[in-house]
Amino acid sequence: MEMKISGKVKPGCDAFSINIGHDDDAIALHFNPRFNAHGDSNTIVCNSKQGGWGSEHREHCFPFQQGEEFKLSITFNNETFYIKLPEGTMMSFPNRFGDDAFTHVHVKGDVKIISVKAK
Repeated sequence: MEMKISGKVKPGCDAFSINIGHDDDAIALHFNPRFNAHGDSNTIVCNSKQGGWGSEHREHCFPFQQGEEFKLSITFNNETFYIKLPEGTMMSFPNRFGDDAFTHVHVKGDVKIISVKAK
């Protein structure tokens, strides 16, 4: 499955997140760019939640800018999420659920989503 997301980070944004999973308590991918939040600065934090949060993965390549538009692509199979960041860097995060389809996409924070395309 592939999902393409375009959006615009609002000025003054501290963080935003994109969650993919089955519901708010079963999140296979928590993708959380942090400008300045939870002790992190210009860091992308990925995690999963199933009966509690798992161990975090941090990526310090940070192509997001406050007030700017972005495009990213998320592809996954039953083993791995592959995230293509706006400037082309690839990062990955394990699919700890082992599922190849999800029903829930939730965006939170100071970001405006322009489009979401799934195929």
